[in-house]
Amino acid sequence: MSGKVYVRPVGLAESPQTFAGATIRLGSSLVWCHLLAIETYDAGRLTARRIVPVDGFVDALETLPDDQAERARVQFANLSRQHAPLALGERMLRFDQPQVMGILNVTPDSFSDGGRFTDDPASAADAGFAMLTAGASLIDIGGESTRPDAPVVWEGDEIARVVPAISALAHSGAILSVDTRKASVMEAALEAGAHIVNDVSALLFDSRALDVVAQAGCPVVLMHAPSQGQNPHTGPGYGNVVTDVFDWLEARIAAVIAAGVARDRIMIDPGIGFGKCLADNLALINALPLFHALGQPILFGASRKRMIGALSNEAPVDARLGGSLALALSAIGAGAQIVRVHDVPETVQAARVWRGLRDAALTMPGLG
Repeated sequence: MSGKVYVRPVGLAESPQTFAGATIRLGSSLVWCHLLAIETYDAGRLTARRIVPVDGFVDALETLPDDQAERARVQFANLSRQHAPLALGERMLRFDQPQVMGILNVTPDSFSDGGRFTDDPASAADAGFAMLTAGASLIDIGGESTRPDAPVVWEGDEIARVVPAISALAHSGAILSVDTRKASVMEAALEAGAHIVNDVSALLFDSRALDVVAQAGCPVVLMHAPSQGQNPHTGPGYGNVVTDVFDWLEARIAAVIAAGVARDRIMIDPGIGFGKCLADNLALINALPLFHALGQPILFGASRKRMIGALSNEAPVDARLGGSLALALSAIGAGAQIVRVHDVPETVQAARVWRGLRDAALTMPGLG
């Protein structure tokens, strides 16, 4: 049997008590899995699929060739991995509960909220404080739009945009990430008080970026995009978008670890909306539980993106709250540890209600 093996969770539950058989915790500690699909793909085409209960997984490996069995074992171990919290500044970033990351764009041309805080760091900081008050665990600050065909911003201008906002928010004890693909901006942001680098190019756009992150020892978000050039949305297309993105992130994680970044400092993002059509995005979202098999916390960002308009009569950007919440809750229900959003109060409320339902499921009579 040739091809690559993938272990995909297919049986998710709101409680480990729901099913009589064994379960594993998947991502967030409020998501469990009781069924796994062992899938083999050859050149992007599904050639074999077997669904097994969690407690039958080891026996099922005996039907695979040795190399496929070993790959499947690694993925199973990753699926059940629980990530230790990260101490960042005065706060702790926990991965056992879903966290909300607020988006703070200090750009004139971002697709959703560009221009609101250009040349106004005080207002930008106030917006960040409001997100924190509303329940955001992290604030992601960006000074360059990565919408399709957006111009590349000179690093000096980008630094001038993000550093004042980071400096103001750093004194609040907030966890801050900088959304950039340029090494000099990373350095300036970290110096100003940012804790995390969130790079849409997965540290490939700038040849110095990987060294900067490795030397700083800071956490990093590696996002998939089809191009690491000036326009991250261009690419040759996909044979199978789910396995292509999985394999790309798998290889990138290995390369970043080999360059000196600790595994427990790496988060991943499948890059919803970056060089992906509607069908690609839907496939990735439906397959999101598979990405836990990479062994890293998942950051999910689909807030206000074009796919929501495509599914809702071309709703404009400022009328996509309902779709944004639906996608955020879908990701949280798949165990994603962080959702990156524009609408913080609404998303925090939705996540808290979701958590309340899950907490109640743990104590329902008759399930013990």
